[in-house]
Amino acid sequence: MTFVNWARNQSGTPAEVRTPASVTEVVRAVRDAAASGRRVRMVGTGHSFTGVALTDGVMLRPGALTGIRSCADDRVTVLAGTPLRVLNELLDERGLALANMGDITEQTVAGAIQTGTHGTGRDSGGLADQVTELELVLADGSVATVGPGEDLFDAARVGLGALGVLTAVTFRVEPAFLLRHRRRKLTLSEILGSLDALISANEHLDFFWLPHTDACLVKTGNRDAGPARPPGAVKWWLDNVFLENTVFGAACALGARVPRLIPRINEAGAAVLGDSESVDTSYKIFTARRDVRFLEMEYAVPRERLAQALRETRDLIERMDWKITFPVEVRVTPPSDAWLSTAYGRPSAYVACHVYRPTPDPAYFAAVEEIMTRLDGRPHWGKLHTRDAASLVGTYPRFADFQALRDGLDPQRLFTNAYLDVVLG
Repeated sequence: MTFVNWARNQSGTPAEVRTPASVTEVVRAVRDAAASGRRVRMVGTGHSFTGVALTDGVMLRPGALTGIRSCADDRVTVLAGTPLRVLNELLDERGLALANMGDITEQTVAGAIQTGTHGTGRDSGGLADQVTELELVLADGSVATVGPGEDLFDAARVGLGALGVLTAVTFRVEPAFLLRHRRRKLTLSEILGSLDALISANEHLDFFWLPHTDACLVKTGNRDAGPARPPGAVKWWLDNVFLENTVFGAACALGARVPRLIPRINEAGAAVLGDSESVDTSYKIFTARRDVRFLEMEYAVPRERLAQALRETRDLIERMDWKITFPVEVRVTPPSDAWLSTAYGRPSAYVACHVYRPTPDPAYFAAVEEIMTRLDGRPHWGKLHTRDAASLVGTYPRFADFQALRDGLDPQRLFTNAYLDVVLG
């Protein structure tokens, strides 16, 4: 079979596909791959835009490694193939929740952690920062369980699958909570002048700037004592299905056919942005529906350089006269101690550039990447970029330590692939 990712820009044909249903079966697959001289990778659901999941050897599918293994008051151990949308529902049934998460729920737990899925939070970090224990199968076929204080724990939380096959993850959880979700329209000029105030005033900040306009859709989330006031079914469908997916998809298709119309399309989109407010279960606020397929590049820059990164990106688009339909998204996170987290050691801001899947624009991504690299940016491991190990080693203080740990655990590179050969060396 041929594996194709969600964006349909990455594909590969493994020599063998297995769907292990237990840790024992993962161990067997790893040992069989080593004995036959083949490489092995566990895939997720294909939501990475890079080739991080691909293999020409043994591909492990995650569909049978799902569900909660154990649950305590503040700890939940979940099998690595569990989709985040399923985990959210299982936690909610138990009156529990993750403190923070990204906006895509189709990813598996392991895939999201291994590529550094981060969400947005002033004080709460991404998924890897909520992990308290990992279980993984190493290249020698042994099963390791690691926790805080161990190098392998700090390396493997965002490990790109290069150190072993993740089979279970233990998260720190908390009692389920409500978020007050506010959507409002602000100008980019206003935001650039008040970034620090916006970030400090909100637990969760996420905003989207529409190129060719000065308009931004700003989304904030803050904990609320209730009662819940979720959006009505019609309002939810209008905002999340009709406007943000159906209408937006039609606008992208029109812009692809007639690029000169894109600035006017974006102006029309800006005109319909409106304010709204609701109070709902946290995971329903954190997550979003994404039906329109796109390609994405995202960089984490030091938070104090966010305004400069946005100004330079805006000026670049205007100067080059590119026609960009998709908004530029901005999120923030606190520092992380996972070695290859894009937020390692510093408060970070994320600038994500997207293009409509049928109309890729390598020049746009390359020029923005130059800006972000100059500002000491780190590329998201699951999103498009052109960086290699030689250029990344200077941006991660523990990069060489990660490489050395990998050399000791997997000297034969059982878990490598073409993408890891580039980014890790």
